[in-house]
Amino acid sequence: MVSASTTESLLAPPTFVIAELARKAAWDGGYRLAQGSDGAWLKFASTTVPGEIRIAAESYNGPWALAVTHYPTAAALWQLLHQSMGTKPEPSHFIFSNEADLAHAVDRVWKLSHSLPPEPLKAFQAATAGFPTSTEAERLVVQRIGQDKLRDALLAYWNGRCPLTGITDECLLRASHIVPWAACADDAQRLDVHNGILLSALWDAAFDAGLVTFADNGEVQFSPRLSDAAKAKLVTNTTVSLTGMADQHLVNMAWHRSHIFVAS
Repeated sequence: MVSASTTESLLAPPTFVIAELARKAAWDGGYRLAQGSDGAWLKFASTTVPGEIRIAAESYNGPWALAVTHYPTAAALWQLLHQSMGTKPEPSHFIFSNEADLAHAVDRVWKLSHSLPPEPLKAFQAATAGFPTSTEAERLVVQRIGQDKLRDALLAYWNGRCPLTGITDECLLRASHIVPWAACADDAQRLDVHNGILLSALWDAAFDAGLVTFADNGEVQFSPRLSDAAKAKLVTNTTVSLTGMADQHLVNMAWHRSHIFVAS
């Protein structure tokens, strides 16, 4: 994939083959409502996520262009894929050299749209509408549902992969709250994908215990309380992409460094 490019060379109107390949990429990625066309752009929507996507091409062999009308999703995609740019770009559209890369991107866009606020909160509210919360047991049931919804969102946001280890086995992945459930101001913060990281089990345990945290640039910070043997097992040569609208990841991680991390 390359970054934004001119739209002047896109074929308008698209040929039948381009239209069919675009429709397949959209359908497989969860965008199954054809919304017609606008010049070179073929438009698609989904019944399950906000916004629409638009697909165009120079030829059926590519390159392919993908535009995302839902700004939070487009911005998140830019941030996750273009950390090296140094500044927050204004998302316009993306260019892909081939159909396979386009299809992968469409799938990623749907997952991001599904995971970003307020979608997880809406899913939680729908699942718990009318649930009693008068007893501790009832409150724990509601909390478990909320944690499951956040886990679903984190799996989608992080593409089912621990950003530090690369582990994709779901049984080994944990939905790690940055600000713990009980310390959150409200359900919106509890269900915000930017208040969590998808970590493998060992990293999750260390993060939850305050033995590791992350700087604003995503670099790991180890507590002096962490043993050398444990630190050796947690070695990584990568960073975590702390993104999010209004820098919400950074706000939450600053709270973790102040309240959870064992700095001395």
